[in-house]
Amino acid sequence: MTEFDENDSFRDRVSTIAEDGKRVWVYPKRPSGRLFKYRNLVAYLLLVIFFITPFIKVAGEPLMLFNFLERRFILFGVVFFPQDFHIFVLSMIAFIVFVVLFTVVFGRLFCGWICPQTIFMEFVFRQIEYLIEGNNSQQRKLDSRSLDFDKIWRKSLKHLIFYLISLVTVYFFLAYVFGMDRVIHLIKEGPSANLAGFLGMLIFAAVHYLVFAKLREQVCIIVCPYGRLQGVLLDRNSINVTYDYKRGEPRAKHNPLEDRDKAGKGDCIDCNSCVLVCPTGIDIRNGTQLECINCTACIDACDNIMDRIKKPRGLIRYASERSIADGTRLSFNVRILFYSVVLSGLLILIGYLFSIRTDIESTILRMPGSMYQEYDSLHYSNIYTIQLINKTRRDLPVELEIENAEGEIKMMGGPLVVPKGDVGKATFLLVIEKSQLKSSVTPIEFRVLSEGREMAEIEATFVGPNSLDPGK
Repeated sequence: MTEFDENDSFRDRVSTIAEDGKRVWVYPKRPSGRLFKYRNLVAYLLLVIFFITPFIKVAGEPLMLFNFLERRFILFGVVFFPQDFHIFVLSMIAFIVFVVLFTVVFGRLFCGWICPQTIFMEFVFRQIEYLIEGNNSQQRKLDSRSLDFDKIWRKSLKHLIFYLISLVTVYFFLAYVFGMDRVIHLIKEGPSANLAGFLGMLIFAAVHYLVFAKLREQVCIIVCPYGRLQGVLLDRNSINVTYDYKRGEPRAKHNPLEDRDKAGKGDCIDCNSCVLVCPTGIDIRNGTQLECINCTACIDACDNIMDRIKKPRGLIRYASERSIADGTRLSFNVRILFYSVVLSGLLILIGYLFSIRTDIESTILRMPGSMYQEYDSLHYSNIYTIQLINKTRRDLPVELEIENAEGEIKMMGGPLVVPKGDVGKATFLLVIEKSQLKSSVTPIEFRVLSEGREMAEIEATFVGPNSLDPGK
């Protein structure tokens, strides 16, 4: 809330819902300006990354994969297994803390510049709408007039393209779950080979289409939890898209023949350019609002007007409420310090866990229910099972050695080779001379080796007869 507000009725309801509860459709004017050019570069770069990444492979595997169904994850070429789930969870927590810290300092900058909803809406679907239906005024006229051939073909073409884009986008989302090779294989097989999956894709595409054809800014206002969180996270020091009411008030229409400063008028000429370009239909001059996604369209619009009337830019700019009211800069308050410490601690912990993460994770257990066996007159044997998870991008041959005893390991089924990114299992016998056993339970240390390099050390036990225990 700003000092000049006399009527705060705009806070009683969101900008896109009328007093009678009906939807108010937003027809934003196409923005232009310095920041919009930067947003174009960021948006199309992210779109290129989104559509290219599924085709990128590292050692035959996708660069990114989030297969929740099969519990298989790949991040930037690093394979994560269920055993690495703690690292994945900590990484997600660190990301959430980063988002919180980023919001406390920079407001909803993520929403306006990086959020997939904003990028697809403003730089894909909205641009197609401008191309087919014209500018915001032409779109409003088209929607208000009666049905005719021109309206039918424009609306039909637009919604057909919207749905096709949604279908393609959903297939690429699917590629991040199962891999592009599998998606291409499903497409080649056709609907008849997997009718349920094909219908599911059509339904998901329809949901995606409805989000961008009908819901639009309502997702940011009603559906998105991050938008709701901003009311808790923001404070007077948070940097947002802000109207400088001290400089802009009192508002008055522009008269090129008068000196506004001498006339006691503010720099705002009440042209409503900032309102016309807003994709959520708000008036930024009312102060920080739930609907604002910090897209900076109003900044460009206002700067263009300031250039025309020969006034300095920045009437609407990135600033904190405190810097506008008191003329102070951003201060490093307790909240920012707390989130920074927590985030730093999480990053250090994640870095440490990555540093101790081994290429092979192994487990050795004695065969359940098995006892010792008399291998021959001089030796006892135990049977063990070994399970290994290969977290690398290459097949790994595995060998076993005994660290603290003399014995012989006999692998069943030949040498053990664990395929890349897979789980390998094997059974083996450990044979030890009877003379080396001093009790019925002897601690054993196994060394897991691959190509001469030690991958892990595992402790187990070797079981012998009870007669070996002292006093028996």
